[in-house]
Formats: sequence, C-alpha cells, structure tokens
Amino acid sequence: MTTAEGLSTSKRRIVDALKRRPMTGPELASTFGITTEAIRQHLASLADHGLVQSKPRASTGAGRPPVEWSLTELALDLFPDRHADLTVSLIESIRAATGDAGLEAVIAQRTSDQLRSYRRLLRGIDDKVAALADLRSDEGYMAEVTDTADGDGRLLIEHHCPICDAAAACQGLCQGELELFQAALGRSVVVTREQHLLSGDERCVYRIKGRRR
Repeated sequence: MTTAEGLSTSKRRIVDALKRRPMTGPELASTFGITTEAIRQHLASLADHGLVQSKPRASTGAGRPPVEWSLTELALDLFPDRHADLTVSLIESIRAATGDAGLEAVIAQRTSDQLRSYRRLLRGIDDKVAALADLRSDEGYMAEVTDTADGDGRLLIEHHCPICDAAAACQGLCQGELELFQAALGRSVVVTREQHLLSGDERCVYRIKGRRR
C-alpha cells in the first residue's frame, strides 16, 4: 500500500488531510462525515502499512490529551516529487544562459566540492573502497563492493541512480563521478567504468584495481 494506486479513496482522502495538518480521529470523522469507528479502522490499516503514526496532542488543560495522527516519512512517497524535473530544468537553463562551457564549469565545481568532502570523510580509513560505497549508499546509490570473478581488483556496484534524469540531460555528471572516484581513492588504484545505467545496463559498475608500477 505504499503507492497511491494501492490506497482506497477513503484512505487517500485521510492521507491528503493529514498531509495538511495532524488531526485526531474524531476530527477526521467530522471532516469526512463518517463514524469514528470507520476512521479508526482506516487509521489502523494505514498504521499497519507504516503510513501514519499517532501521539498525544500537547495538553491545553486538565484531562487526558487526545491522540492525534500524522504521516510518516514513508507516506511522503505518495506525493509527487518534482525534484528531478527541477534539476533537469536548471541544467537546461544554465546551458542556455552560459553555454556548454558554463555548464561544464558548474559540474567541475560540484565535483570539486564532492571531492573535498569525500577526502575528508575517507581520511585515515584503511578500506577506502568499502567506505566510499557506504558514502554513496548514504547518498541514495545503493552501493556495494564485491570481489571480481577474475580476481583482478574489486567492483563498486551502484544499484540505483538518484540523479538519473539529471545525468541523462547532462552526460558530464557521469564523467565527473568517474573522475571523482579516481581522485578520492588516490593514484595507487585505477578506476574504470564497466557498466553504465545510461548506456542500457541495469546498474553502474566500477572496477577498482591496484595501479601497476
């Protein structure tokens, strides 16, 4: 039930109402003109699916404070997210205003900022490849490190790309990430991309192996 299509009309109306503000069961019942028992059943079902949560409302006087309901972070996925559209629009606006050279300068600055952050976070860590995968997972890439089948290096695998739409609109973002990994891991290794989501593969895969002297 974590998609809009999985919600009944009544449950969707409740979710939409709670998006505007937390409400108690009786308040919801009054809003929609149905019984408190019907609301209770809908809320119980939504809670079972991790979409709503309850807590006592801040007390304003004597007596037991009423319980109010609000949405969980999981429920936020039920609402439109236009970040990708905005990012693509910004890329096109930068390109139109400054040309390809200006866009490349923006990407270079972004890569430089990421590199500075990665180097700081990886400083003093022995297994930088595994630590890099953890950093990328925190950024939404679902990254992991595995050994290669031929024993020549290791693979950094990213199962998801949270900037896929932006990368499709600006190929320099992908090239910037390859350069970012190389710079963050240092000259003792060589980083090459073996699979690329935007080239039709199911994921992005980078081979990382020691540099031959």
